[in-house]
Amino acid sequence: MNKKHAPLAAILAALACLAAPASGDARPAHRQSPRPMKPEEMLKLDPSARVEQRCNARAMGEVGREHKGMRPDEFVAYAFADTQVNGATVKAPGAAVRSRGAWYHVSYECETADNGLSIRSFSYVLGDEIPKKDWDEHYLVP
Repeated sequence: MNKKHAPLAAILAALACLAAPASGDARPAHRQSPRPMKPEEMLKLDPSARVEQRCNARAMGEVGREHKGMRPDEFVAYAFADTQVNGATVKAPGAAVRSRGAWYHVSYECETADNGLSIRSFSYVLGDEIPKKDWDEHYLVP
């Protein structure tokens, strides 16, 4: 397991908010579920995990609201590039979002406020569908 992700994976697994990878891969499951966490749950997270989870949830919500026919049900922030968390700011240049059984590239930049519970600024770009042949390599489950 990547040591950088190990503490966050343990916290998120304990909260039972995220799905495990379908394969036997050792990559941690930093996935965003469609159920938003309650503020009291969010405050239990490490600050960097909190801002990342809040921004991931915002990305899923924006995609669902702004793209007709999209119904995001899974989000992987690190699928194609490592997520960068710096204080209250998150950059996810290589994320992926699943909708209706297909995965799509997405990237976002996000700044939080109020201990990571609210969003100060957010921008994203939804990209092309990810070919099914690439899913396993990037920890994307059907």
